[in-house]
Amino acid sequence: MIDIKSILKMAVVSLKVNKMRSALTSLGIIIGVSAVIIMLAVGTGSSQKIAKDMESMGSNLLMIRSASATSGGVRMGMGTRPTLTLKDEESIEKNCHGILAIAPYSSESKQLTYGNQNWSTDVGGTTSSYLYIRNYEVSSGRNFIPEDIQNASKVAIIGNTVATELFGDVDPIGKTMRVGNVPFKVVGLLAIKGQSGMGMDQDDLIFIPITTAQRKVFGTDFPGTVDRINVKTQNDSVLETTSDEITTLLRTRHHIGKSQDDDFEVKNLAEMQETIKSSAKTMSILLGAIASVSLLVGGIGIMNIMLVSVTERTKEIGIRMAIGAKATDIRIQFLIESFILSILGGIIGVIVGVVGSYIVKLSTGTTIAITTSSMLLSLGFSGAIGVIFGYYPAYKASLLNPIDALRYE
Repeated sequence: MIDIKSILKMAVVSLKVNKMRSALTSLGIIIGVSAVIIMLAVGTGSSQKIAKDMESMGSNLLMIRSASATSGGVRMGMGTRPTLTLKDEESIEKNCHGILAIAPYSSESKQLTYGNQNWSTDVGGTTSSYLYIRNYEVSSGRNFIPEDIQNASKVAIIGNTVATELFGDVDPIGKTMRVGNVPFKVVGLLAIKGQSGMGMDQDDLIFIPITTAQRKVFGTDFPGTVDRINVKTQNDSVLETTSDEITTLLRTRHHIGKSQDDDFEVKNLAEMQETIKSSAKTMSILLGAIASVSLLVGGIGIMNIMLVSVTERTKEIGIRMAIGAKATDIRIQFLIESFILSILGGIIGVIVGVVGSYIVKLSTGTTIAITTSSMLLSLGFSGAIGVIFGYYPAYKASLLNPIDALRYE
C-alpha cells in the first residue's frame, strides 16, 4: 500500500532543500495565473459594462430613420432626408401589432441659458413615451403630460449634467431657462445615467415636447417631420414581424413602388446589442486564452526543472529503490513535488492577479470584474499543468535501474 503521507513529507522536504530553485520554478506559474486573472477581470468587466450600457438604452427596440439625402451626386447618410412625420408615427401605433410604446424624436444642438450661466447641449423633441422606451427615469418633478404635446407647451425635462452646469446647487424644478431665445419652465429632472459604452454623457441633454420643438425652437422647411421614430415591442419574439409590418405600412404611406428603394430605414437595435455583447464576450475569452499561454510556458519550466532534479537526485532515487521503494512511489513523489510547485504558484498568482486587477482599475479607470469562477479555474488549470508537465520527469525517474542509479556520480 502506498504511504501517501510519507511521500508527501519527503516531497516537501526535497522542495525546501532547494528553496530558490523551487521559487523560480513556481515563478512561471505565478506570472501565468496572475496574467489570466487580470485579463479575465478586464474582459469580464468590459462585457458587464457593455451589457449594462445596452440595458440603459432599452430592450426590444426598433428605430425608424429618414432616408439619405443626395447632394451633387454625394449621398449624405441615413437621416439626412426628412421623410418621416408625426402622422407616420400615429399610423404605426394604430395599425401595427406587438407595439408596447412608440415615440417620435428630433434633436438639435442649442445654447441654454439661466441667469448668467450658459451651456450648449443636445435638445430632443419627443413625447413622454420616449423616456420609457430608453429607460430614462424622472428623479424629481414630472414627465410630459398629453396637454404639453397638444398645446406645444414650453416645458422641459433636463439631465443631471445640464442641471449642474446651469443651476449649480439650486433645485431646477419650476425655474425658467432659455433654449435659444425661447423661455422654458423646467418640470422634470432625470435620474443619473452616467457615461455610455461609447463615452458619451447620457445626462448631458434636455427633452422638450415634440410639437414645441417643431413650432417654436428648431424651425424647418418640412413642417411635421421628425428625425426618427422609436418603437419598443412587447417582447423580442415579435421584433421581426413588427419590423416587417412597419416597412409595409410606410412603403404604402409614402407611395413607394415595388422597384423603388425605401425612403426610410427600420433598424433592429436588439440585433445590434446582441452583436456587441457577443463581440465583448469573444474578446474576453480571447484575452483569457492569450494569458493562458503564459501558464503553458510555466508548465514547460516546471518540466525542465523537474528533469534536472531527477538527474541531480539519481543516487537518492537508487537508495530509495534499494531499501524497498517501488517505481510507483518514486513516480508519485515527483508528481506531488510538481503539483505542489504549481498549486503554490497558482495561489500566489491569484493574489497577485487580484491586486494587479485593482491597480489596473485605479490607474486607468477600466471596469473590472473578478469572479470566483475565474480564480478557481486558474487554480485548477495551474494544478493540472503541474501534473501534466510533471508526469514525464516522474515517469523517467521511476524507470531508473536501482544498481545504475546507485553508481551514478
